[in-house]
Amino acid sequence: MKLHVNQLGYYPAGIKQAVLEKTDDLSFPVNIKNPAGKTVFSFDDISFTEDRASGTTSGILDFSSLSECGKYSFELSDGTLIPFEISADPNADLFFDAQKMFYFQRCGCELKKEYAGIFTHKACHTKKVKYLYEDREVECSGGWHDAGDYGRYVTAGAVAVGHLLYAYELVPEAFAKSLNIPESGNGIPDILNEVKYELDWFLKMQEADGSVHHKCTSMYHTDFLMPEDDPLPFIITPISSLATADFAATCALGARIYRKFDEQYAEKLAKAAESAGRWLLNNPGFLFKNPEGVYTGDYRDISDRDERFWAAVELYRLNGDKAFHDIVKTGIEVKEFSLTGLGWEEVGGLGTLGILCDRSATFEIDIYKAARNIWLGAAGYFLDIVNSNPFSTAMKPEEFQWGSNLEVLSKAILLNYAGKLSGEKKYIDASLRQLDYILGANPLDQSYVTGYGTKPLMNPHNRPTFSDGIVEPIPGYVSGGPNRNRADPDAKEQIPEGTAPMKCFIDNWKSYSTNEITIYWNSPLVLLLALLAGEFDNTART
Repeated sequence: MKLHVNQLGYYPAGIKQAVLEKTDDLSFPVNIKNPAGKTVFSFDDISFTEDRASGTTSGILDFSSLSECGKYSFELSDGTLIPFEISADPNADLFFDAQKMFYFQRCGCELKKEYAGIFTHKACHTKKVKYLYEDREVECSGGWHDAGDYGRYVTAGAVAVGHLLYAYELVPEAFAKSLNIPESGNGIPDILNEVKYELDWFLKMQEADGSVHHKCTSMYHTDFLMPEDDPLPFIITPISSLATADFAATCALGARIYRKFDEQYAEKLAKAAESAGRWLLNNPGFLFKNPEGVYTGDYRDISDRDERFWAAVELYRLNGDKAFHDIVKTGIEVKEFSLTGLGWEEVGGLGTLGILCDRSATFEIDIYKAARNIWLGAAGYFLDIVNSNPFSTAMKPEEFQWGSNLEVLSKAILLNYAGKLSGEKKYIDASLRQLDYILGANPLDQSYVTGYGTKPLMNPHNRPTFSDGIVEPIPGYVSGGPNRNRADPDAKEQIPEGTAPMKCFIDNWKSYSTNEITIYWNSPLVLLLALLAGEFDNTART
């Protein structure tokens, strides 16, 4: 018998479901025992559904009416006990570590014991960096290592910054706790201190004309070693409109948020954002592909329309320039790109979120209502998918590709905020089911977060984790998750062809296509957990 639960815990007032697979040895009843060993819930039968994504025939055990906090166990008919917990704040520690992850991704500074505990390392990548194809070099330290490698990318970093700044804008009270980072205690919330470390690096990537360089990496990925031991020189690649637009969006967003805490820094961000915005208005698309001889991640895209839309939303919120208003209005009305995407390739949803969370009524009501309808329409579509499969993921089988957990978390965010916009609990419930999946309620019983769950992620594709000589990985890192394409040698070797998409995962440090980490896979978890910490948004416009 196989039963899959959220391995971290359930909220007392939230939906509570487990997934029971139909196996040859399946029999009923399935009971829930309370901390005293008394049966408080019993299932004598359930309906089962054949599920192509998981390759199982499974059913849902719903115990949402159980609301008393405590440590419980499912008791299967063969006597097996599967523990779970109901807690007032089951994700408190995870929320902390998911944020602290960004400190551990810092480039260019020493991670000291007083802040990093046992996960210390010396300062890395502090040498001056040359521009590719140009006879000049510049100091370019700082920012966050993007993923399991040591590259730094403006487009990817901007998405992570966007998630974190919107999280703070929507639920500032969720970020009162100190993260124990070097800047703690300076009067600025630590999540903003951490984001500033990335924004400061962004500013180094901008040219005087407002354009922004795409990335700062070595020519190819270095070996698996600690960052301070990386021998490869770094280069700065040419500008791209993708990077310039994402930069404009995040600097404009940051300028508004930091103004309350540091007027001078906010003004610096505003000027940088406006300079990037002017460049975008005066220049066509400069998309990006890796220059010859460069083999690090390229974060290429086929269009920059969604990036320009997000930039226009935040620039209009910042300065009211009509040129940006017109870009927003056209984007909302014409719908030539996804207006709900929250990942690095499709950022239109970040622009839509910027409209929806604007409590100053910057945009006229017609634009707001159009954005709201787009968001709720997508939420309704995802809800239908959630209700069609026993693991309640908002994912179709073909969507389990590289970084599938980003898609799960992005859809959880969209569903959750749809609940806050509409006041309908069904969307909040659906968002919680996506979190259940991430935390172990999946056919592999795999928690996709290091340090959390009864079967936590242990071997992420991450150079420091592999090289530091410490068995336990840094806690709070999110894995990319199942990838039906098995796009690396170890995945092809260890995952049989024809495996169900949701099972195409190995907890193996070599498997970059299923088990890498990135900053923009952690940032949506932070945003989701912040939203779950908040109440229904009664400030939404009508």
